[in-house]
Amino acid sequence: MSTFDTPIGRAFSERTVGRKQARLSLPGRDRLLPYAVPVLIVALWQLASSAGWISSRVMPSPVDVAIAFWSTTSSGQLPHDILVSAGRAFAGLLVGGSIGFLLGIANGISRISEQLTDTTLQMLRTIPHLAMIPLVILWFGIGEESKLFLTSLGVLFPVYLNTYHGVRNVDRDLIEMGRVYGMGNWTLFRKVIFPGALPSIFVGLRYALGIMWLTLIVSESIAASSGIGHMANNAREFMMTDVVVLALVIYAVLGKLADVVARALERRALRWNPVYQK
Repeated sequence: MSTFDTPIGRAFSERTVGRKQARLSLPGRDRLLPYAVPVLIVALWQLASSAGWISSRVMPSPVDVAIAFWSTTSSGQLPHDILVSAGRAFAGLLVGGSIGFLLGIANGISRISEQLTDTTLQMLRTIPHLAMIPLVILWFGIGEESKLFLTSLGVLFPVYLNTYHGVRNVDRDLIEMGRVYGMGNWTLFRKVIFPGALPSIFVGLRYALGIMWLTLIVSESIAASSGIGHMANNAREFMMTDVVVLALVIYAVLGKLADVVARALERRALRWNPVYQK
């Protein structure tokens, strides 16, 4: 008789198979688990609205928001406003992020550059950039330049600080080892300093994405002739709360998508790092 034909052997075999099945089901659970809380919130929201606990004048139900989504999408208004807002957001990210990245690299590797610019940047960082909206309107008017300036200013400092921090915190032993192996300055930066700073740089990028959408919401709500913020502002004037909530949901979804893309790039760029390996 085989060992697995005994009751103890069968129990052991069943337990082993169960563990394997549990391990196989973990990836699916890990993909679904982050959506459990949002789905629960939407379900409770719909239940409270259907039961009359939440007035539709204060907060429309998810069904009303879905109807507003369908109507604005069918008319072409929502796709146009999404493209306009996304273009503004990522243009600001490109300009402000590039400046912050270059300044962070320069100040991280050069003591002279740090002494020249870091103090000034730290002083400017303490000024709330959204408080500059009246002045920015005086400078640039209500055109695209004002939104580009505000968004760029908002994302500059998170990218700068995290890039600077990442470069400065690269293991000095690795740098010395690179010099011992005869690496030049450019090779040392490309193969040691920059890869070592990448985790911190991506943290700054993800933080900057949140600032980017926050700045865009405010700037579009105050002075814009198109975009999601403009759509929400017009809906507020006509008491269309379903469209206002829809605009907030669209901002949240766009922010989540941007963060997902940033995390995917992070995993791809840092696949050599054991921390980012599955």
